Amino acid sequence: MESCSERRILCIICPVGCEIVVKVRGNEVLEVKGAQCPKGRDYAVEEVSSPKRVVISVVRCRGGELPVVSVRTDRPVPKDKIWDIMKLLSEIEVEAPVEMGQIIVENALGLGVNIIATRPCRRIS
Repeated sequence: MESCSERRILCIICPVGCEIVVKVRGNEVLEVKGAQCPKGRDYAVEEVSSPKRVVISVVRCRGGELPVVSVRTDRPVPKDKIWDIMKLLSEIEVEAPVEMGQIIVENALGLGVNIIATRPCRRIS
């Protein structure tokens, strides 16, 4: 029989910052303690079973006032896909002008996640 383990999670959903203890056995969540709200409980369960992160990076920008444009995913991606996203971004070069919020890559890696610009980059003449 597999042994139980505990994971301590600091909830980042709201300013309260609950310290949540999640007891797990393999992939099964057995108990969640310390969450003061249902959203915190859900966050802690997801964090131990399928953690996700928003990816923030830059892509090269040709003909712009800056050599790169900052970008991010429009929603969190599974942590095990972060390096795949970063490799994809390292291969991208956009043409200026770029507008803030512009989609740079639609449905990146088939994950249903868009890469969007987080700042504008004007074209230089």
